[in-house]
Parts: sequence; C-alpha cells; structure tokens
Amino acid sequence: MSYNLHQLHAFTTIVSSGSLGRAAALLNVTQPALSRTIKRLEEDVGASLFERHVKGMQLTDIGAALLPHAQLLLREAENAREEIDAMRGLAKGTIKVGAVGSLAAHFLPLAIDRVLGKWGNLHVEIIEGVWDRLAEGLINYEIDLALSTATNDSDGIVAVPDCRWEDNSFVVAAFGHPLRKKPKLTLADTLTARWAIPPKGTAPYEHMRETFLSRNLDMPDIAVQTRSVTVLKSLVAECSFLSWMPEPMYDSESKAGIMGTLPIPGISAARTLTAFRRRDGILPRPAARLLDELRSLTERGMAMQTTR
Repeated sequence: MSYNLHQLHAFTTIVSSGSLGRAAALLNVTQPALSRTIKRLEEDVGASLFERHVKGMQLTDIGAALLPHAQLLLREAENAREEIDAMRGLAKGTIKVGAVGSLAAHFLPLAIDRVLGKWGNLHVEIIEGVWDRLAEGLINYEIDLALSTATNDSDGIVAVPDCRWEDNSFVVAAFGHPLRKKPKLTLADTLTARWAIPPKGTAPYEHMRETFLSRNLDMPDIAVQTRSVTVLKSLVAECSFLSWMPEPMYDSESKAGIMGTLPIPGISAARTLTAFRRRDGILPRPAARLLDELRSLTERGMAMQTTR
C-alpha cells in the first residue's frame, strides 16, 4: 500500500488539533474538503481511522496504529526535502542535537566548529539537559542526535557504538569554600555541607550515589535539586553549595578562579558517554555530518583532551 503525504498530513493535523474544524483552519481548507481527504485515506487503508463525536475526533485502534508510521513518513519526507534544498543552495540544512551539560560546554562545540568549517550552509539547533529531556527530544523529533551518559538501548533509541568517550566527575566547590581550609579533607566531611545536584533518577545523581556507596557513606542531605546547569553553577560559585559535576562542565570557571574540584584524595569517578539516535528512520544528512566529526574527535583522542 502506498501512502499520499497530503492525506497523511491531514490525518496527523486532525489528531494534533483534536477536531475537524480546527484542523481545517490550520490547513486553510474547508471542512468538507478535509473530510473528503480523510475519507480517501480511510478507503486506501480499508478501515475507519476516527470515531466522530460531537466534541471532536477520536482515533480508532487502526488509526492509532497508523499514527506513528504517518509521523515517521512525514518527518522523513521533510528531511529529504531539506537535504535536497540544501544541496541545490535553496535552503540551509539544520543540525538538531542535544547534549548533557559537560558535552554542551566543551566537546560539542569542537565538533560543531569542525562541521561548520566544512559545510558553511548548515546551521545548528541545540538543547541542553539530562537524559530524560534528551530522550524526549529524540522521540518527538525535536533533535536527531543526543550526547549523554551511556545507558541501555530502548525500543525507540539506540546508542551509536563507535562514538564513545569518557570524562571524570568530582565534588565541586567555590575556591573560597570553608572546607578547603580543613586539613586531611575526606568525603565524609562533605555530608554536613549544603548540596545542589540534579534530581534523583538522573545519571549525575546515580553517579554520585555510587561514589558515596563505594566508600560506605550515605548520600548527603540534598538541599537543592535542579536540572539547570546555570542554577547549579550559581549556587556553587555564589552561595557556598557543593555539587557533583564532570570536569568539562566547570573548566571555564576553574580557569577563572571561581570554582573547582574540592581536594579530596582519591575522589574521581569516570563515566562513559556516547551518542544516541532514533532506532527507526534515516539519520538526516546534517546530523550525519556532525556524527562524522564526533567520531573523528573520539578516534583522535581529542575528547579525552577536553577532560584534562
């Protein structure tokens, strides 16, 4: 069975808007014309896609089964159109990527600089966040690549096996924090300090928890939990909080003499990071070009240089 993209667009617009009238307004067509379009699609499918109610349109089981495939086909058609337009010089291709804070601060900019140096017609859209935010962005087609802590593949998302690197995380404090004056500082000495870290369930939280458990210590009382890198850095630099961060995330602040690793002997925890993509569909060419540069940086060991 072949699908008409015009019909699929009409179908997904009705689903997202919730009613025939709102969908018709969005598509700038009349309701009767839109009804005929959906009727032809239902004839091609051989079954009803909607149950029509006074308050709107509700998907049938068959309509619900068709929806993710329709969204995928429309997205792939959009990617093809964008790539061809870029090759013809009619439009810029777009790299849509997400990254955790440490990679957004150092490694990703290196790769972007390299890819834009070769492909000046591209431009880049970036989101920053912890894994749950990046996974949502991949599933919803907000981004095409995500750079984050290595984790298990899922039904919709898979790791890129040949694009991996490592960094190290530490306890971080302002350079004027009182604990820096304590002789023979230990991890146990941090338990009474105020802490600010990403929330429970995120990779940084679990990484820190494993570090404390490995030294037979309970987690400290976390005063502030936030996904905002900006807030975390401000709390550490300006309010005497401690935090747990990968070294690239605070490298600039460390060089500026604002905050840095708290000198606790033996406290350094490595983590593996990787690139992720959607399991289904074709990786858009702009994202593939960025992935090539990410692989190149990994192969040459430049990723490790950013963590030193």
